Amino acid sequence: MARKANSDSGDAAANPGRLKQIALTYKMTRKADPKVGLIIAAVGLVTFGAFLGLGFWLGYPIYLGILGFLIAFLAMAIVFGRRAERAAFGQMEGQPGAAAAVLQNVGRGWTTTPAVAMNRNQDVIHRAVGKAGIVLVAEGNPNRLKPMLAAEKKKMARIVVDVPVHDILVGTGEGQVPLKKVRTKMLKLPRILSGAQVAAANDRLKALGDLMSNMPMPKGPMPKGMRMPRGGGKMR
Repeated sequence: MARKANSDSGDAAANPGRLKQIALTYKMTRKADPKVGLIIAAVGLVTFGAFLGLGFWLGYPIYLGILGFLIAFLAMAIVFGRRAERAAFGQMEGQPGAAAAVLQNVGRGWTTTPAVAMNRNQDVIHRAVGKAGIVLVAEGNPNRLKPMLAAEKKKMARIVVDVPVHDILVGTGEGQVPLKKVRTKMLKLPRILSGAQVAAANDRLKALGDLMSNMPMPKGPMPKGMRMPRGGGKMR
């Protein structure tokens, strides 16, 4: 009984936390997307109305009404999730280190090392390793990043000869990938390595470390005013 009571109290404590998180997410989304509430409500009403109308036409208004309510709720949740994600990416767009935050949520099977290379202009390269190989994700000025990427690829070729190295340049220009599409781009890469090969590649890359390993770094995008300290790491 005591164990059940503890479980019930834990669930009760978790629910307000989830509701608060949803409320905060809605407020954040509404700032970037003022019509999000009206759009979500319209999706729910139209979906429910369509099923209810179909129910009256077929002679099963109660059954299809209940089904319509459930599907309407699901549709509202999907639309809200997509618009919230779009709003979050909109706020992160252009901030140094934003790609690192995206890489942390690519999914299972990927090992991410943020800021493996950076210069004093905050042009930065992050590294992710998975079954598709090594992915170097660069954000900043394309002209400065191209030689940085070339140097990283050359270094990768010496350490992990049998592992493919891909590069993604984050941005909205020609040949670049928008921040919101980085995850999709990575997941579409062909998976050619086994789990053992990925683990071996990670072990060999650990020796390289990263520029940020000895620096206290906040989670998420880096502050715009941040500068690399002199002598704090090898600049590229």
